[in-house]
Amino acid sequence: MLCLLLLGTLLSACAPEPTPEAPRTPIRIVANSWLASELNATVAKIMLEEELGYPVEIVYLDEEEQWEALANGDAHVNLEVWQTGRSEDVAYYIEAQGLVEQGGNLGPVGKIGWFIPAYMRAEHPELSTWEGFADPELARLFATEETGDRGQFLAGDPSWVQFEEQIIENLELPLQVVCANSEVAILEALATAYANQDPLLFYFWSPHWAFAQYDLIEVRLPPYSPECYARQATGGVDCDYPAEQLFKIFWPGLREYAPEAYEFLQNFYYTNSDQIEMLAPVEIDGLTVEEAARAWIQNHPGLAQAWLP
Repeated sequence: MLCLLLLGTLLSACAPEPTPEAPRTPIRIVANSWLASELNATVAKIMLEEELGYPVEIVYLDEEEQWEALANGDAHVNLEVWQTGRSEDVAYYIEAQGLVEQGGNLGPVGKIGWFIPAYMRAEHPELSTWEGFADPELARLFATEETGDRGQFLAGDPSWVQFEEQIIENLELPLQVVCANSEVAILEALATAYANQDPLLFYFWSPHWAFAQYDLIEVRLPPYSPECYARQATGGVDCDYPAEQLFKIFWPGLREYAPEAYEFLQNFYYTNSDQIEMLAPVEIDGLTVEEAARAWIQNHPGLAQAWLP
């Protein structure tokens, strides 16, 4: 019996230490300058770090910068791409050169447009369509000190895809574009307008939490057509923005670099209502982006787990 005990002790002493698991390669996720993009990135970061063990960095880049960053591997994924106005980037980086990989649809259908508060349409039904703004008297309702006799059109961050200058010029509308410079600035202007029941014509998009708080009316522009958008390089856009499937883009080396992360990010998919469910608590209830992302994951465990490889 003593010999057996000694033998067991010797074998135990000679057994090799378990090899520690190799650290995961870091993943860099692009977030653009709007809240939904940051929320997408944060949901993915939480899941990749806590379920799959990848360290994750969120990289803040504008829509133009991100393409070269993804092409050279400085960034690995953007989860929400709007193709409107980026057709040349898609054609060059994805279709012609293969420098960026199309990662599949995110799920939500996005729509950019011109919006007014519902109380403005109630007073002036003509403002439901662009023709109403062709009337100088009605357009002047939206005038500011900065725009004089012309109505103000409140645009967003100059780095965003926007064709307001072209649309206004080509439709011969007595409007002047003024940049708000950020999503936050647009929302502040909207809150002030609503509080005072003031006129406001502005660039906006869905899905967005603001539709849960404000009654907003989209101004009907001439219908979108591919032919209309083919004229963007020569300043010829005179139509509405298209409704579009938002999609993901990857660094082409991601599949080999981090196979499980790649599979997870390909599976990452949800709906307009899922996004709005995360957006509203940040802006209405004051949650941080991370708190809202964690709450959504907790409320949808089945969906979040289904993304895992």
